[in-house]
Amino acid sequence: MPDEWDEFFRRLRRFPFGFFERYWEDFFREFEEEFRRMEEMVPRELVKERRTDRGVEKIFGPFVYGYSITIGPDGKPIIREFGNIRPRLGRRPLELRGEREPLVDVIPEENTVRVVAELPGVDKNDIQLNVTEKTLTIKVDTPERKYYKEVELPEEVESEGAKATYKNGVLEVVLNKKKLKAKGVSLRVE
Repeated sequence: MPDEWDEFFRRLRRFPFGFFERYWEDFFREFEEEFRRMEEMVPRELVKERRTDRGVEKIFGPFVYGYSITIGPDGKPIIREFGNIRPRLGRRPLELRGEREPLVDVIPEENTVRVVAELPGVDKNDIQLNVTEKTLTIKVDTPERKYYKEVELPEEVESEGAKATYKNGVLEVVLNKKKLKAKGVSLRVE
């Protein structure tokens, strides 16, 4: 009988540690699998490789998400998101994009519409602008930085006479509002 008890206590002493050992092995294996799944979701332009003494190292990013809150002319808050990540509700994965959405302010003035966008780290020659009556598209596509934003304008504008300046990472575009043509015909009273 004593030999049976010794064997029982020996197994009992090993059981908790064996359980935790298996638990941690499973935990780390699932952790590595989750990282592999996340890596597959990242757009290729956000993954860079660098050689080090220890081998090839992968660098991910940059990942940017933010929002700005301003008060509109009607006194109500205006909330705008920017960045290249969009959070989602529930267990759905994050939405990742290769290009970053810059922070943009649209300022309607008496005769113009002023658009101010933050585009740090780019050269002014890399900025592509396209204007229609109701939208301004801002695009930068370089190996280091990618930005994209389609801005809806509060009023119709004329593409002729538009001016754009870029200084210290800030783009400013001034667009002339479309002049309203008087409708109708003037009549002479007889």
